Amino acid sequence: MSTLFIPPPGAQHADVPDAFPALASYLRQQLGADKVVIDQGQRLSGGAIQENWLLTGTVTRGGEQSTEQWVLRTDSASSVAVSMGRAQEFAVLAAVHQAGVKVPEPLWLCRDLAVLGRDFFLMRKLEGHSNGHRLTTDLTLEPLRSELCRALGENLGLIHRITPDHPDLGFLPPPASDPAQASIDQYRRFLDALPGSYPVIEWGLRWCELNKPLPMPARLLHRDYRTGNYMVDALGLTGVLDWEFTGWGDPREDIGWFTARCWRFARADREAGGMGELNDFLQGYKAVSGYQASPQDLRFWQLMAHLRWAVVALQQTQRHLSGQQRSLELALTGTLLAELEQDILLLSGAQP
Repeated sequence: MSTLFIPPPGAQHADVPDAFPALASYLRQQLGADKVVIDQGQRLSGGAIQENWLLTGTVTRGGEQSTEQWVLRTDSASSVAVSMGRAQEFAVLAAVHQAGVKVPEPLWLCRDLAVLGRDFFLMRKLEGHSNGHRLTTDLTLEPLRSELCRALGENLGLIHRITPDHPDLGFLPPPASDPAQASIDQYRRFLDALPGSYPVIEWGLRWCELNKPLPMPARLLHRDYRTGNYMVDALGLTGVLDWEFTGWGDPREDIGWFTARCWRFARADREAGGMGELNDFLQGYKAVSGYQASPQDLRFWQLMAHLRWAVVALQQTQRHLSGQQRSLELALTGTLLAELEQDILLLSGAQP
């Protein structure tokens, strides 16, 4: 599923700060400005797969100056790439923005390698922060939590209104006829490629295989819709981030991922992503989608979420242990496995 990112022939990666003059020239053209100077660039927190940079610049138009900010998103110069490139991610972002989902407004996609040596796109900067531990413990958010959870449900419902016949998303692989079974088969292939044996994960996969529900009609999935991947300010939700895993599938997969215990950070007792009450989230989702998730749906898809995260944790740890990508963060991910296995056993009803 993951492949080594190889720059196109003739491409030469530039560090983003080294490319400020070329980026300023590109922005001047897009804005129709007389002059653009990038005064500051700050790399934002995130993984090693993509780089996100907050750019602050001075824009001159007709003798008047203004300070403007943009977020640049591009591939890291050397990384393990996900299945979606930046041009495809930009198309997804444009589609969901048009559908009314709260996301960073996509501004421009650049595929001219002379600018940065790789594809990138620019988005309008969102206000707020996305740190999961901070969001789940921030006392100033207490009066907002009910409405915030409802807004998160509504936004997910808007995403799930998008169907596979969308004219701008034809590049996405077609949906599987049985998305749950397709995921189970994929996780087994990943496990087979790893050293060691993981009986709890195998148990969970078999339980899901025997208890999977009938599939729902395919919809657009975010596939990483969780606390930590959206921005919140003092007024509430400002936008959903990180769309590189998007694809077609059973909409309940996103619901299970968002509500899974493994993504509640400091507040495992709050079932809506550690942010608040589950009912607020589900009611917001139902108001837009018309669908009410049942307890059985939640149990199954939360178990699938823990299986997925357990497999990913093993893969990330192996990348470190094999020397493919030495990283303390990747190494520490493996320490999550025991807790994930416990949740798998509890959700599947295994007796101690």
